[in-house]
Amino acid sequence: MSNSLFRRKDVNKAIQEAKTGGEGHSLAKILGVRDLTTLGIAAIIGAGIFSTIGLASFNGGPAVSLLFVFVAIACIFTALSYAQFASMVPVSGSAYTYAYVSFGEVLAWIIGWALILEYAVSNMVVAISWSSYFISMLEGFGIHFPMWLATDYTTAKEAFEAVQAGGADINEGTRKLASAFQTAPDLGFAKLIFNLPAGFVTVLITSLCYIGIKESRNASNILVALKMGVILLVLIVGVFYVKPENWSPFAPNGVEGVLSGVASVFFAFIGFDSISTTAEEAKNPQRDLPRAMLLCLLICTIFYILITLVLTGMVNYKELNVADPLAYVFSKVGFDFVAGVISVSAVIAITSALLAYQIGQPRIWMTMSRDGLLGKKFGEIHPKFKTPGFATIITGILVAVPSLFFKMSFFVDLTSVGTFFAFILVCAGVLYLDTKGLSKDAKFKIPYVNAKYLAGLLMLVALYFTYAEGDVMLHLEQRPLLFVFWLVWLALAVLSFKHNLSLLPVLGILTNLYLMTELGWSNWRMFIIWMVIGLVIYFAYGYQNSKLAKK
Repeated sequence: MSNSLFRRKDVNKAIQEAKTGGEGHSLAKILGVRDLTTLGIAAIIGAGIFSTIGLASFNGGPAVSLLFVFVAIACIFTALSYAQFASMVPVSGSAYTYAYVSFGEVLAWIIGWALILEYAVSNMVVAISWSSYFISMLEGFGIHFPMWLATDYTTAKEAFEAVQAGGADINEGTRKLASAFQTAPDLGFAKLIFNLPAGFVTVLITSLCYIGIKESRNASNILVALKMGVILLVLIVGVFYVKPENWSPFAPNGVEGVLSGVASVFFAFIGFDSISTTAEEAKNPQRDLPRAMLLCLLICTIFYILITLVLTGMVNYKELNVADPLAYVFSKVGFDFVAGVISVSAVIAITSALLAYQIGQPRIWMTMSRDGLLGKKFGEIHPKFKTPGFATIITGILVAVPSLFFKMSFFVDLTSVGTFFAFILVCAGVLYLDTKGLSKDAKFKIPYVNAKYLAGLLMLVALYFTYAEGDVMLHLEQRPLLFVFWLVWLALAVLSFKHNLSLLPVLGILTNLYLMTELGWSNWRMFIIWMVIGLVIYFAYGYQNSKLAKK
């Protein structure tokens, strides 16, 4: 049984199936390198640039600009692995497909199931976040949207109970939510409260994804152009209000303060992998996908760094612990017009991110269906629109319905671990195929740096700086997952010595694994439950219906 669980898909067979669409219909090949890059920027620059930067700067000061450089370099290790795979296996499915040709079916299924967390479930968070920014934008224009139509039942009820109990920490937002609970229509057994804007925008974006990749591409290009235009406006106007004295001290809380934002900053970069889901709609995927992945990372890194420097130059870093730091700093210097433009652009930015992820999920399901691991319906290509029609509709329902009724924190715990897990397997897949000599036909290759001695040497250096003055056992007790991290690093050091592994994918594995140790137990608990459900579905359906099983 173990052999059948790890049966691997042939690379040439995967490419051939992609050309025919598996069932006789292929996707429309219309995306160039500019379109792919724009799609990556759409996914990366979402709400993060309007919120994450503020908290990271508050903790680390102006030196957070260097943190973006560090995290971008760490992301490049993974992006290079994705780029090599994309040039070798230009097939929709992203990390799922890459795992299938590297490690076999059961790990491919686990990754495909985990990617639902990254795309569909994280889009629920994005949709709810979009609703919040949209309501704030309307408030700025003097339009008061009924709050019982813009939140979920649980959040409103908790706010109402908090206000009833009293307390000094009750803010205006909590009072508005409590009022929403009171004024909501009463159905007798419960209050009618749901997040209409979150559901509406999801239906709108899903409709766009359904009618064609050309229409989705055009919308993405327009939204990204507007978003980048606003960011340029912020930079050009903001630079005239920069006071160099605000950059001193540059790192007020030292290295520890800067690194405290590493996890949130890393998540600000996640999204480049969504490009690989559109491989079959790219004109020249083996050339353009690697270029687009690296180009969008470079562009986004430059913008993140410049925005951070302008923000921390306009006001003291201690003032940036706010939900909307960009709007805050411009309001403070008397530029209310720019602050208003920023609130509108935040809605645009999140809309483009929603579009990018809503394009990705159906194409992963489509690829899994072709392999027999999901029902045939998921693999159907619409004869007119040339999109995975059924999978797109199901994705829309899966995102829209929960975003109407559930609170955001429920989904946040689900999204993190699956993404890192997928990244790790992609980096490991490159190492495996390189070691077996199966990646010689890749059009793009990761620059080779021999890790034979470097992997072990870097581990010794990291151990020294981590535990030179600390209690090793106490540290491991406080963060037990670090024990797994060091064991994996040791194993990679040994394998590097034996097989001359490439250093960059090794660093990609270690970077993502370390960030996984930063996640809380709630993330891991939800991920484990999700994986158990996924494996039950695989053994109940996918294992017997797999095309490789039938052969």
